Amino acid sequence: MATTRTRGTVVTNTYAPAAAAPNGAPFLPHEALYRLLAWSSPGYPTGAFSYSHGLEWAVEAGSVTNLRSLLAYVTAVLSRGGGWVDAVLFAHAWRATSDTALATLTDLATLAAAFRGSSETALESRQQGAAFLDVTRKAWPHPTLEALAQRSATTNTPIAHCIAVGVTCAAHGIALEAALHAYLHAVAANLVSAGARLIPLGQTQAQIAIAQLSPTLASIIDRALSTPLDDLGTAAPAIEICSLRHETQYTRLFRS
Repeated sequence: MATTRTRGTVVTNTYAPAAAAPNGAPFLPHEALYRLLAWSSPGYPTGAFSYSHGLEWAVEAGSVTNLRSLLAYVTAVLSRGGGWVDAVLFAHAWRATSDTALATLTDLATLAAAFRGSSETALESRQQGAAFLDVTRKAWPHPTLEALAQRSATTNTPIAHCIAVGVTCAAHGIALEAALHAYLHAVAANLVSAGARLIPLGQTQAQIAIAQLSPTLASIIDRALSTPLDDLGTAAPAIEICSLRHETQYTRLFRS
């Protein structure tokens, strides 16, 4: 509740005044929060729904059959697989975003492409990055995004999804930690959604999975924000094998 006084009369308002987050940090400004929610929404047209990051093969092979095994798979992707690489590169791309850092961003994009263990996961990252950059340049234009797209075309360097989103959030003034949290949540939610369709799981079980991933994401974000590129690496060979096997899977719903 908040109160105001108008011509001697006290009026009680039904809304609460702007406040700080529980840790004392201010909430994102309305415009920044609105954009971040839009860009991390499953409705944003990047084609994310058509990728499973090898999960489809894991279900086919019987490795992922329930909520517990789905959580283990998603956690592996995020904490030591492609999701972990994306988290670290996202942070570095956000910090490198400026009018004079295009060469650095190109190097980061090249590194992002090199960290893909299969052609399908490379396609997954490259296609979503291109789609994200294309639609965002039209709906939320910014000179930095135009420069990034031109640099990509000139150097023939695909822009990974994590690089495209990290640069966009930095260019539009969205705080790094909030931006990274939204990005990783979207990745996790997409994998859980794929699992819910493939296993299948009910909607309640899928939301339980999302809820239980919360502390995992918080830990990954803390580590990603302080990890130098020289220490970046993966340790999820089973995930990579699932992706490689998926390339020749007979019946497929997903592109990866």
